[in-house]
Amino acid sequence: MSSALTDLLPHPIVQAPMAGGVSVPQLAAAVSEAGGLGFLAAGYKTADGMYQEIKQLRSLTQRPFGVNLFMPQPEYPGASTGSTGAAGAAPSNAAAVDVYAHQLAGEAAWYETELGDRDSGRDDGYDAKLAVLLDNPVPVVSFHFGVPGADVLESLRRAGTFTLATATTPDEARAVERAGADAVIAQGVEAGGHQGTHRDNPEAECAGLGVLTLVSQIRETVAIPVVAAGGIMRGSQIAAVLAAGATAAQLGTAFLATHESGANAVHKQALTNPLFTRTELTRAFTGRPARSLVNRFLREHGPYAPAAYPEVHHLTAPLRKKAAASGDAQGMALWAGQGHRQARELPAGRLVEVLAAELEAASTALSAHPKGPSR
Repeated sequence: MSSALTDLLPHPIVQAPMAGGVSVPQLAAAVSEAGGLGFLAAGYKTADGMYQEIKQLRSLTQRPFGVNLFMPQPEYPGASTGSTGAAGAAPSNAAAVDVYAHQLAGEAAWYETELGDRDSGRDDGYDAKLAVLLDNPVPVVSFHFGVPGADVLESLRRAGTFTLATATTPDEARAVERAGADAVIAQGVEAGGHQGTHRDNPEAECAGLGVLTLVSQIRETVAIPVVAAGGIMRGSQIAAVLAAGATAAQLGTAFLATHESGANAVHKQALTNPLFTRTELTRAFTGRPARSLVNRFLREHGPYAPAAYPEVHHLTAPLRKKAAASGDAQGMALWAGQGHRQARELPAGRLVEVLAAELEAASTALSAHPKGPSR
């Protein structure tokens, strides 16, 4: 394990940054206080909103924590606003967004609301957020949907910040190392929420690798530490990814159901509700592949949703907000990993303790396993 990363987390447990109001300061603080690494999600927040949450988190814990940023998305033909972003990303189709908006008109009527403004911005306030993190350094910063330039990572390093970026393939992990990040998050296809692909390629969206295979391949590709993510819900699974070469494990869905999580109560209940038995990668809610529990909205609109992030995210935001307010799980984005049925409704700090104990038990059992056939 990297000594720099070891110093940050007594237990090799990272709470995934879950945007949309889940990763609140109370959750991150509870995880960090228990010996894991808590994370705030800056996605969909203003720079000032992120700063206020960082201040609140610092009032709750003196332990290290992290902040996650979304990389800006590229322009596409027909877009009227936005800024350049991750190099090589596939362009969205403006005409397809128009068609999808027409298809969603019935949803808007049903929820008695209007569709959102597709041109609400493509960079998620990236530059302003980065400026805050350089002026007021935090212990850890991670990046999703790509990797920043070497100059950005070097600036963060000079500020004393440990940096990570998500990769879903060995090639992406190589790009993360080449840019100068301190560690790479190997996100398997089992993971809930958005796949952190550097390039949104519709032709390859169902070809993702499972976390164990991905960790093993990335471990042989790069020399920097690897943090494994994707469907991890138990300490025994943490032991498995550590055995595969990971330094730590990042868990999202496991913390979504905790007491401190900011997730909607309907979302938390859906994780173990027998009505929701499957997850799928879908563009229905945001225009980028993201794993959600299968509900009515996903079934009806997933097959037709275009590759257009964040335009589709902006379009559907009022619909999802209204569905959540009315307790309608069939119209919400129920982000969840493949292990969602194993979610435990516990205080976040207690969950860290349970996971650590399960990890120790699994490691003990593994060390006691016979090394070979008896003689």
